[in-house]
Amino acid sequence: MVGITLSPEQLRAAPPDVRRWIEHEVAVSLGLHAPEIGDARRGSPQLVGLTVDEAAKVLSLIEGTLPVVNVFFELGREGSSAGVNDLEVFRLVDMTRHARLQTMEQLADCLNIINTAVRSVRADVNATLYGLDQRGYCFIAGQTHRSIQRIWQEIVMERSLSTSGAPRQEESTYVSAPDAAATPAIPPTTAPVSPLETLR
Repeated sequence: MVGITLSPEQLRAAPPDVRRWIEHEVAVSLGLHAPEIGDARRGSPQLVGLTVDEAAKVLSLIEGTLPVVNVFFELGREGSSAGVNDLEVFRLVDMTRHARLQTMEQLADCLNIINTAVRSVRADVNATLYGLDQRGYCFIAGQTHRSIQRIWQEIVMERSLSTSGAPRQEESTYVSAPDAAATPAIPPTTAPVSPLETLR
């Protein structure tokens, strides 16, 4: 067997069909098997729709781990509507890059931690926040997406009000990388840069 190592730059430069095939193979190798999005129409898996209060409680359980928080807010970005059962869809490779993770295995770990928090908040060991399909996509309930988006907007508003008219201070914020060319460190800003705006 011959192993091939590709850099992130080579992956981004690859044709769409090649990228999709690689995403699929990586997802399969990590055991990220989940029904196709079309299966969601038939109710499998049954994804929970978090309210704003529930999403806030989930955030409070994971806020001590920045990579997990970044992935959490990735689920509040504008994804693609699946057109079935009010689902929001995200590409795994994009989530990995935006959250500044090195591998999809790290992304899978972060998603599992978030899902564990969801089960704790819901007091339901079978609660499922997200699904993954074999083409390398993650999908969540539209209600969950809107709730996470609402929390991010509230954080941005609160921080903007608290720093209004005050000298700029260096502070860490829950920010996902807007693009792969961004520097590893999060630069200080007068107002947080929303990951929800970077895709527009």
